[in-house]
Amino acid sequence: MAQKPSIPKGTRDFSPSEVAKRNYIFSTIKQVFETYGFQPIETPSFENSETLMGKYGEEGDRLIFKILNSGDYLNKVEDALLFSKDSLKVTSKISEKALRYDLTVPFARYVVQHQNEIEFPFKRYQMQPVWRADRPQKGRFREFYQCDADVVGSKSLWQEIEFVQLYDAVFSKLKLTGTTIKLNNRKILAGIAEIIGAQDKLIDFTVALDKLDKIGADGVAKEMMEKGISEQAIEKVKPLFNFNGSNQDKLNQLQALLTASKDGTSGVEDLRFVVDNIEKFGLESAKLVIDVTLARGLNYYTGAIYEVSAPEGVNMGSIGGGGRYDDLTGIFGLNDMSGVGISFGLDRIYLVLEELNLFKALELPKPKVLFINFGDTEAAFCMKALVELRKNNIKSELYPDSAKLKKQMNYANKRDIPYVVMVGSLEIQNNTYTLKNMQSGEQEVCSLRDLIKITAEL
Repeated sequence: MAQKPSIPKGTRDFSPSEVAKRNYIFSTIKQVFETYGFQPIETPSFENSETLMGKYGEEGDRLIFKILNSGDYLNKVEDALLFSKDSLKVTSKISEKALRYDLTVPFARYVVQHQNEIEFPFKRYQMQPVWRADRPQKGRFREFYQCDADVVGSKSLWQEIEFVQLYDAVFSKLKLTGTTIKLNNRKILAGIAEIIGAQDKLIDFTVALDKLDKIGADGVAKEMMEKGISEQAIEKVKPLFNFNGSNQDKLNQLQALLTASKDGTSGVEDLRFVVDNIEKFGLESAKLVIDVTLARGLNYYTGAIYEVSAPEGVNMGSIGGGGRYDDLTGIFGLNDMSGVGISFGLDRIYLVLEELNLFKALELPKPKVLFINFGDTEAAFCMKALVELRKNNIKSELYPDSAKLKKQMNYANKRDIPYVVMVGSLEIQNNTYTLKNMQSGEQEVCSLRDLIKITAEL
């Protein structure tokens, strides 16, 4: 009995219409990236494990797909280690490569390797798939595309303003109005941790805080306590769970709260610069909101943090995010190279556009002309015309089999092909072609030159 075909959980097949919709999103994002001066790069689907491991925190490391070494990968593992069933130690012996978890760490590796070829500040964009061994659910996949834009080699806050504008520009072009761009700063989180006496638990503090919208205030408090953050410290931070008011109100409250913290005060000043200028220049369709609970779970963020949520009423996680990392390239030996970047979650954006019926009418790739196949002699005559049409960039196709005329005509109708060409012995004798308009039903006999002229005007 034949095995029933299937694909791994968290992955998907895409039909021609789905690919067309995805390409519409890709092209829109790419157009805006290039308008803002970003250049494209690509990196391998998999990296050396040492490049990825330890860069995303404990939770991120668990979600990295490892690739088994080729050949007899267990041959060099000692029996005692195998019998110990210590999966972490065994994995390091049998796997030296892993699928990339995101595009940012590979980008940092790229910058260090190619630093002598790069003009800094370097503005790059990258649109490629990434893989995470996560639990599949709506909007969360194990294989998905990220569309990233980063600037490395500049500490200017004007870049952080431009990324807010870039988000707004992309979603406006996609007609996805009402998105919320959440903004925070890791310096503010460090300042809060300092004020409540939890500096040594900063990563645990931020990872837990970042889950507020998923597990609620009680869940965050419980996780913080499990990580060793005191109940008194948690009580001090609880007011931030319901931080209300305008962006300017929030900035003033934060400034008063963090007066005693140098990092916190610096973070407030950075936020104020971005907010003041965004209010000055305005946004087309998105709104910018300060969210002090926004932490982003990745360890490498050091300054601004972004996260974009879909319009109200759409049940979807974040559709974009990013932030500033002051020394990400330092892990690969290139110090003091600040960067900032954002990412678009293409797969979630697709689901949001589909839910809101925002996809414009997209025409699938199809030929303008279908040549009917009456046999090998006729097909050979048609092929000469096909070569010339294609040289003139006219999409054209020969039906591969000499099937019944009705079947070939049905094929043209189902694919919405506007013209068919029929060639019989009379056409071959006269070196002509019979062209039929599938919409009007009209037919005309024409030369190859006229055939090219008529179909090129479509």
